[in-house]
Amino acid sequence: MGAPIVGLVLCILVTAGCSPGEKPTERQPVVDADPSRGRVLLSQYQCGACHTIPEVPSSRGVVSSSLEGFGRRSYIAGRLANRHELLARWIEDPQAMVPDTPMPSMGVTPQDARDMAAYLLTLQ
Repeated sequence: MGAPIVGLVLCILVTAGCSPGEKPTERQPVVDADPSRGRVLLSQYQCGACHTIPEVPSSRGVVSSSLEGFGRRSYIAGRLANRHELLARWIEDPQAMVPDTPMPSMGVTPQDARDMAAYLLTLQ
């Protein structure tokens, strides 16, 4: 195969999973989630004990990575695609998603996890 054909095949493969009009790097709108509530919940669940999180009071943790710019990241914990539904499941039960992760389960409810994920994805 020539270089132009290889490039075309790669382009098709990259965009195959996208909806019409969606660019590969675009995120779908978050449905049934409140990012403002999520920001408050990140404080209530004390996520800032380990992470630094923009606009979340008392989140100066250095045990784990800063969550600044989290919405631009491609992966959650370096292993999972950074999509709202996966991020919410990760926040709710990280051990079920990546068994060897040091992130603890904090007893986050499914709705709280959706809201927290929605906020984190706004961080650009």
